[in-house]
Formats: sequence, structure tokens, C-alpha cells
Amino acid sequence: MSLLVKICGITNLEDAKWAVESGADALGFMFYDKSKRHISPRDAGVIIRELPSVTRFVGVFVDAKKPEVENAIELSGITTLQFHGQETPGYCQEFMLPVWKALLVHSRASLENMNNYSTDAILLDAFVPGERGGTGARFDWNLAVEARLHHLPIILAGGLTPENVSEAVKLVNPFGVDVSSGVERAPGRKDRQKVKTFISRARDSLKIS
Repeated sequence: MSLLVKICGITNLEDAKWAVESGADALGFMFYDKSKRHISPRDAGVIIRELPSVTRFVGVFVDAKKPEVENAIELSGITTLQFHGQETPGYCQEFMLPVWKALLVHSRASLENMNNYSTDAILLDAFVPGERGGTGARFDWNLAVEARLHHLPIILAGGLTPENVSEAVKLVNPFGVDVSSGVERAPGRKDRQKVKTFISRARDSLKIS
């Protein structure tokens, strides 16, 4: 079994290169202008063109219009779409690229419409009023265990850190893990040691689970 590791909230080439060199499978770029880690598709494209094509480049959107998403794809070169808003199942099927749909989890009720989505993966993040990810908040991982019963690939996010990622992977056994604030020294600026440790511990947890 392999584990996808995504480092999200990338804003600069130095952090992107370090994450890839440390073993990240995917990098996330926040195209949501209210995010502290916002980056324009054009600036993301400058970074992406300097990185190995085997890396998965994920554009994160919140309730964006279809033309906005298509323009971002063209300008940036992203290879996966992550929808972090109120996007409908139908909307998620309108694109040719792989799609991850994020659900903000606060209780079992948050998972009720999960099977309505025919996306490539479901990303589970913590619900924080007025926020769309990157908060560092954690939800009850037992709900993520329940979500796996829906037989959709689960990407676990929300409050993950180098200190708890091993526990999370062993409990949930997800398709992937996604971290942003948990490996930062400031919003949009990654801490090299935290990135390296997070990826290493995520991988090692599979060997000992």
C-alpha cells in the first residue's frame, strides 16, 4: 500500500522544491482569494514549470465559476482540481481533470451526502465557521474511519502535524494525507524540518501499522 502525501498552501518555489525533494506526491495551490496562502494561477504556473512533471499539482477552489477554473488550469498547469466549497456533484463532473471534493466535518451528518459525489477522492477537513481549510483544527478521526466504509478514496486533512500524522494514518488508513499549517513557520511559508519530518513519519507509519 502507498500513501499520497500532499503539502498544501504552496506560495513560493523554494518551498515547492523542498517538499518534492522530501518526498511529497502532491502540492496544493490556493486559488481562493480569501486564503492567507492565496496565489494567482499565473504565479503558480511559474512554480509548476520548474518542478518534475511526475508531481501532482492541485488547484484549490472555493465556489469558483467554471470559466474561472478553466482559466486557472490553462495559466497554471495544475493536474488535479480540489473543490473546497459548496460545489454540487454535477458541477464536479464538468471537468476533464481528476477532482477531489472536500467535505468539512463536524459530525456524522457531515458525511450524509458523500456518496452523491463521483469524484476521484473525498478530502475530509475540519469544520471551522467562516473558514475553508488551513485552520490547523482537527476533527474526530473516527468519523474518517466511518467515511472509508463508503468505499471512496479518503484524503485526511485538518490539524495534521509531524507529531500526530503517524497516529492518524494508522487509525484511518487513508488514501492520502494533506497538511498546510501543520508544517509552517508562517502562513504560506513552510518549515523545512517540519515538512521533512511530516513526510517521513507518514511513510514510516505504513511500515509499522
